Amino acid sequence: MGIRLYKEPELVAPVLVACWPGIGNIGIMAVDMLRRAVGAEELGEIESWDFFYPSKITIKDGELKDLKFPDNKFYFKKTGIKDLLFFIGEEQPTNGGGVYAEGAKAYRMANLVLDVAEKFGCRRAYTSGAAVAPIHHTSMSRVWVVPNSQNLINEMKSYENTVLMSEAEGGSGQGNITGLNGLLLGAARKRGLEAVCVMGEIPVYVHGFPVPYPKGSKAVLEVLSAALDVKIPMDEIDVLIRQSDNEIESVYEKLPSEIKEQLDKLKYVVQSKPPKPITEDDKKKILQEIDRLFKKDTGRE
Repeated sequence: MGIRLYKEPELVAPVLVACWPGIGNIGIMAVDMLRRAVGAEELGEIESWDFFYPSKITIKDGELKDLKFPDNKFYFKKTGIKDLLFFIGEEQPTNGGGVYAEGAKAYRMANLVLDVAEKFGCRRAYTSGAAVAPIHHTSMSRVWVVPNSQNLINEMKSYENTVLMSEAEGGSGQGNITGLNGLLLGAARKRGLEAVCVMGEIPVYVHGFPVPYPKGSKAVLEVLSAALDVKIPMDEIDVLIRQSDNEIESVYEKLPSEIKEQLDKLKYVVQSKPPKPITEDDKKKILQEIDRLFKKDTGRE
């Protein structure tokens, strides 16, 4: 178990951008689009034997030929100014049964990612995920940011459409980042590396859908594009946003009128203030109704 590198490129002050699957696949969609847009090359991988169960077994003529594990790959791109490192994992290591990383395996993986980053001289990392927020699906997603150093706060607030997570949560100064996004930030701080988590908003009543939310991914992509000084074409993700909006709207229109009235309040929420337009009981009923309709529309009932 360990790291396998296929190449040893000479990189200049590379910035790491890391991601894993999560709510709405917001982070992984944004980072993978960024990787493809800059034409990053494969650099290496973290071997998966000690982190995951096989996702596929290949049998031929009665004989087991191969075990397929989730990929955990590094990529790089030389830009001549600020080189880029990417880490994209297909799954987060857990203690069993969960979706998000936890336990010793997850902490070890976060540190292996940072081992490679430091090997190539990286001093800053970005991770990305989703922020479940009381917004309407017709609203623009903001990007919640969590830096691991006070020195980064003003810079991150200077990017358009960003808000500190603590301010988005009502100014409490506290919050929670699940999985490897949070672990990597903490492990980076321990090593003296700068790190920031950028999270695209997803409506609270949509986050349970088993489909991506590209509107949140686009918001993240725009912030990363500005922070890394990389221009990214948005045609592909705009198509996905239109498709996603149509899917959500088709379910939304079938909701009972009393539930739609509750959700329509979110259209008028002032995002700079901590809104409380929906009670926990209402939220539970809304999510149950949307889940029922979604299963019915996709034939999963």
